[in-house]
Parts: sequence; C-alpha cells; structure tokens
Amino acid sequence: MIVAIDGPAASGKGTIAKKLAEYFNLSYLDTGVLYRAVALQMLTKGMNEKDSQSAEKVARQVSIASIDHTGIRTRAVSDLASKIAAIPGVRQELLTRQRRFAQNPDPGKDGAVLDGRDIGTVVCPHADFKIFIIADLEIRAKRRWKELLQSDPTVIYCEVLEEMRSRDERDTNRKDAPLAVTLGALVIDTSNKSIDVSFNEAKNWILSRRF
Repeated sequence: MIVAIDGPAASGKGTIAKKLAEYFNLSYLDTGVLYRAVALQMLTKGMNEKDSQSAEKVARQVSIASIDHTGIRTRAVSDLASKIAAIPGVRQELLTRQRRFAQNPDPGKDGAVLDGRDIGTVVCPHADFKIFIIADLEIRAKRRWKELLQSDPTVIYCEVLEEMRSRDERDTNRKDAPLAVTLGALVIDTSNKSIDVSFNEAKNWILSRRF
C-alpha cells in the first residue's frame, strides 16, 4: 500500500502523513528533508546556489539515515531547498531514493506514505491513494511564523508571508515536476479545519476505497 501526499508548505501534509502512517502501519518519508539536507550541506560548505553541478553532487551523497533533522529546519535552509528543488539533476538524484523507499518499506510495515510536492505526479504516479493538502497562503504563513518564533523571536510575519509566496510560485511554475493536483486525488483544505478533522477525512477516504 502506497499513499502519496502533496501540497504547499505549512498546509499540514506532514502531520497528516505521519498520522496516516501510524494508523495504517506504514513507513513514512518527508521527501522535503532530502532537499533540505542538500541545502544544508551547500550552505555549510559555502556553495553557490546556482552551481547545479555541486548541488547534484551533494544530492548524490545524501543519506536518509544521516540527515540532521534539527539543522535543516531554518529559514535559510528552507529557502535554498526550494531553489535547488528546481534543478532537474538534483530531482533526478533524489527520485530513485524516494521510489526505493516507497517500494521497500521497513520490515513489519504494510506499505509506505510519502509527502512532498511531486509524489502523486512523478515519484509514485501509481500510488494506491493520492491526497493533495491545501490551505490559504496567509493561514499557512501564520502557521510557519508561529513555528519559527519558537526558535527565533525576531522573525517577522510579513517576511515569512513573502518568502512563502515566492516559494509557492517556484514550486508551481518550475518546469520539472511542478506542484500540481493529480487526477483522482482527494483534495483537503485545512484552512479552517483542525488536524484531527483533516486526518479523519483522509483516513476515512482511504478506508472507503481500500477494500
């Protein structure tokens, strides 16, 4: 069983994916951490964001097991991750790894759930279930702003809003694997719904089609 979940930043797709993984006993992968891991290494090594060859080399060496999940959660890493995600060579390097994860869940698991921006369209086009999570830009920006405030009390909401707006434009308009709703996907708008309500909507939809 493979579940593909896509959507823009701070839409709630990661939280919903984790809850589905727990409920259905699935391995879980936030594919965004792979791009963040590449971005973190590039920033650490002082690499130019436009150096596609270096970005591809770093992507080739990234290991899911060795990702620094604390260091990748900064605004700088997030911004660069979105930019290098538009590099075809980087996407190709990480694509094989994501597909391997989907096809080879951890022992004892009944499948895998992956969340990102091109899971249902490119990574797992034949996934058993496809879900697309959306929310209003201002609401998503406020969620991310509150999250960032926990580690940086100086962060400004309007800056987060503009960064997210720019990221949405890059993700939606890039030539390679743009963010898009795939045919047959369940679309859930979390703007005015709690995570539990959104999760139950996704869970019940899967259950109604699983058997």
